[in-house]
Amino acid sequence: MAQKILSAVILFTLVLYTQTTQKNITLKLDSLTSASFFDTAAISVDIFDLTANRKLYQKNNTMLMHPASNMKILTSAAGLLFLGQDFSFETSLYYDGFISDSTLFGNLFFVGGCDPDFTSADLQVLVSSVKNLGVNHVEGNIYGDVSMLDSLFWGNGWMWDDDPSTDFPYLTPLTINDNAVKVLVQPTENGSAPKVLLEPATNYLEIENLAMTNTAGRTSLEITRDFVNRKNNIIVKGDINRSDHDFKYEINIFNPEKYFLSLAKEELERNGIGFIGSINTLRLPGNAKHLFTIRRKFTDVIANLNKQSDNLSAEMTLRALAYKFYGKPATPMNGILLVDSLITIAGMVPDNYRIVDGSGVSHYNLVSTELLNAVLIYLYFQQPELYKTLSLSFPLAGVDGTLRRRMRGTLAENNVRAKTGTISGVSALSGYVTTKNDHQLSFSMMIQNHVRKTSRAIYFLDSICALLSELE
Repeated sequence: MAQKILSAVILFTLVLYTQTTQKNITLKLDSLTSASFFDTAAISVDIFDLTANRKLYQKNNTMLMHPASNMKILTSAAGLLFLGQDFSFETSLYYDGFISDSTLFGNLFFVGGCDPDFTSADLQVLVSSVKNLGVNHVEGNIYGDVSMLDSLFWGNGWMWDDDPSTDFPYLTPLTINDNAVKVLVQPTENGSAPKVLLEPATNYLEIENLAMTNTAGRTSLEITRDFVNRKNNIIVKGDINRSDHDFKYEINIFNPEKYFLSLAKEELERNGIGFIGSINTLRLPGNAKHLFTIRRKFTDVIANLNKQSDNLSAEMTLRALAYKFYGKPATPMNGILLVDSLITIAGMVPDNYRIVDGSGVSHYNLVSTELLNAVLIYLYFQQPELYKTLSLSFPLAGVDGTLRRRMRGTLAENNVRAKTGTISGVSALSGYVTTKNDHQLSFSMMIQNHVRKTSRAIYFLDSICALLSELE
C-alpha cells in the first residue's frame, strides 16, 4: 500500500512539475510574442517537444504567411524523400561526326542537367576530355542542350527590380558559377579610371568603366548592368579611393546558357583547341557519342542550399524532382506536385497552401508554421536518416551559414540548427534545438508585415530560441 501511495505521489509531482513548466514557458513566450512590435507586425509560432511527443507552444500557427527561404525546408525535404540521397545532378559532353588528323569534323554538345554548383573548374574537366581525344581543332559548332527545362527563366512572382542581384539567378539546365560573374575593381592613379577585372575572365561580357580613382573621398561604387533591357554589359560607376582595398561584387547573368557556352569556347582555346564555328542551343542528336559526365550528389548540394540559403540550388532541386517523375521539359509546377506529396505524407492538406517556387523568393507563397513544423516532426519520427541529413544541412547558430553571427553568447549558440528566411517585410526561422534538460524540440516561427529594420524581427526569433535552449 505504501508503495502505491509513493508511486501516486511521484506521478502527481511529475504531472504538477510538467504543468508548471508548461505554464512558465507559455507565459514567457506570450510575453515575447505580445511585444508592441507586433501591434503592426504579425507573428506565427509552432513549437513541438519531440522527446515528450507533445505540443509545447502555438500562436497563430495556422495563419498563412510568406515563408521566404523557409520554403527551402519543403523543397530540400522533398528532394531527400523523392530524389533520394544517392541522386546526382549531371552535366555531360558529347560529340557527333568523326575525328581525323586531330580535327573533329562535327559538333560538341554540352548537355545541362541542372547542377547548381557547376563551376569553371568542372568545365575544365569536360574540355580536357576533348583534348584527351587528341583533338586540336573543331570543324563544327558548340551547342548546349537545355531541353531538360521549360523556357521560364524565373520563378512565378519574382520581381523585375530584384535584378541583377545574384539572389535572383536566371534559370537554365546549363548552370555555371551560380549563373553570375564576379567583378573586381582595383584603384589606379588619382584621376584615372580604376582597373576592372572579371572572374572568370571572359570576353562574353562588355565592360563600361565610368568610375574614377581618387585620393580624397570615400569609396562609393555602383556596379550593375542594363538589366531593364536584359543586357549583359557590366557598368561600373562612382569613385574608389586609391588607398582602399580591391572592391568585389557579383552580378547575375542573363541567358546563362550562352554564358556557359562562351566560357566553354574560351576554355577550348586555352587548351589549344581551335574553333571557328558558332555557339547556340540545340537538342542532342541520337547519334552523338558520350565523352564525359560531371556528377554531383544531391547530398553535396543540400548543404549549400540550406546553410547559404542558395536560391539556385533550391530551384534546380524543384526541377530535378519534376524531371525524375514527369520527364522533359521539367516545370516548377510538376516539381511542386512532389512537394504536395510530402505535405500529404506529413499529415497536412496541400490545397490549404499556395506554393509557386522552390526557394521562397516569391511573395505568392503562402504556408503556415504548423505545416513547416509538421514536416520537421515527420522527418524526425518517420525518416530518421533523412532528418539527420536535413538538420545537418541547416545553419548552426553562431557557427556557420546564415546563422553564423546570430545567438552568440547564449545557450542557443552551437545548438540551434535552423533554416533562416528573409524577404522584404518577412523574417522566418524553423528547425531544431536541444533544451537544458536534453529534450529535442522542433519549431517554426514567421514574422511578416514589419517595416522596421530586419534586425528587430530577428531579435524576437533569436530570443525565443535562446529561451527554448534554457528550458529544464
